[in-house]
Amino acid sequence: MRTLRLMVKEQTPLYIFVAVLFLVGVVFGALIVGALTMDQQQELSDYLGNFFVTVDQQGLASASDSYWSIAALNLKWIGLIWILGLSVIGLPGILILDFLKGVMIGFTVGCLVSQYSWHGMLFALVSVAPHNLVLIPVLLVCSAAAIAFSLLMIRTRVLGQPKRTPITRPFTRYTLLSFAMALLILGISCFEAWVTPSMMRWVTPMLVSVGL
Repeated sequence: MRTLRLMVKEQTPLYIFVAVLFLVGVVFGALIVGALTMDQQQELSDYLGNFFVTVDQQGLASASDSYWSIAALNLKWIGLIWILGLSVIGLPGILILDFLKGVMIGFTVGCLVSQYSWHGMLFALVSVAPHNLVLIPVLLVCSAAAIAFSLLMIRTRVLGQPKRTPITRPFTRYTLLSFAMALLILGISCFEAWVTPSMMRWVTPMLVSVGL
């Protein structure tokens, strides 16, 4: 526990940095929506309209079927961040992933709000926000740990710090943290697969009526 508190204290600036980078991505993603042409906005509106009608009439895939695809997608993010953290050249990739995650969320919410106003915001609150309230901090924690380990690799392998600098213990902490976050991801995926679709079906009829 003491080691965990010390690690969190040491990596606090990294947590702040990746959080700001993610928020910049969210803002950028929302701004992209406003830059779409009229044709692109119409195509987006048609796609969303068809999606909501399908959900309202046919529902979504069963939770047991969608769980593994959701869990696999989320675990890929964790795994990719972990792999990038192991290499000296992986640092930019970690930053790009955090930025892209923010862009994806910002664009999704921006599209819903631009097309459906407060109804879209309500749908975003039940479909995007709940699981991401936990998923995003998990990804940011993994990113901060990956950046810290990558910087350690740079100092020891590139800048030529003494070879006696131990790398085994930081690697073990880094890997165990990533594994713990992966287990948490499995729990978050359960919520996204079983609870989120129910909330989506509750809001979807409102959006269908707005589209009509």
